[in-house]
Amino acid sequence: MKRNSILLLGLALVVVITSGCANGYRGYGAPKEIIIDTKGVDLDAYYDDLGDCEQYARNVDVGSETAEGAVAGAVVGGVLGAVLGNSDNAKRTAGAGAVVGGVKGNQSARHEQERIVRRCLSGRGYRVLN
Repeated sequence: MKRNSILLLGLALVVVITSGCANGYRGYGAPKEIIIDTKGVDLDAYYDDLGDCEQYARNVDVGSETAEGAVAGAVVGGVLGAVLGNSDNAKRTAGAGAVVGGVKGNQSARHEQERIVRRCLSGRGYRVLN
C-alpha cells in the first residue's frame, strides 16, 4: 500500500507540473493566436501592444496557482478519504485531490492570463473577436 501511495503522489506531481506544458498555450497563457478585426489597424502598432499585454499577463504566477490548487485538493481529498475510510484511503484520495486541484489551479491561472491579454487589447481600442 505504501508503494502505491508514493507512486500516486509522484504521478500527481508529474501531472500538475506538466499540465500547462502541452496544452497549446504560449508562456503567458493566451491561445496561439488572438483574432482581432484588422480593418483600419496598424499591425505594427498592434504587435507592439500585444507584446505589452502579454507582459502584463506574465504577472500571473501560474506555478503558485497550480501549487495552491494541488494543496487545497489534497486537503479536501484527504479529509474526504478519512471520513469515508481509513488512513490508506485518505492517502489515495489526497493524491487524487492534489492532481485535480493542481490541474484546476493551473487552468484557472492560464484563463486569467488570457483574460488579461484580451482586456488589455480591448482597452487599447482593438476589437477582439475570439
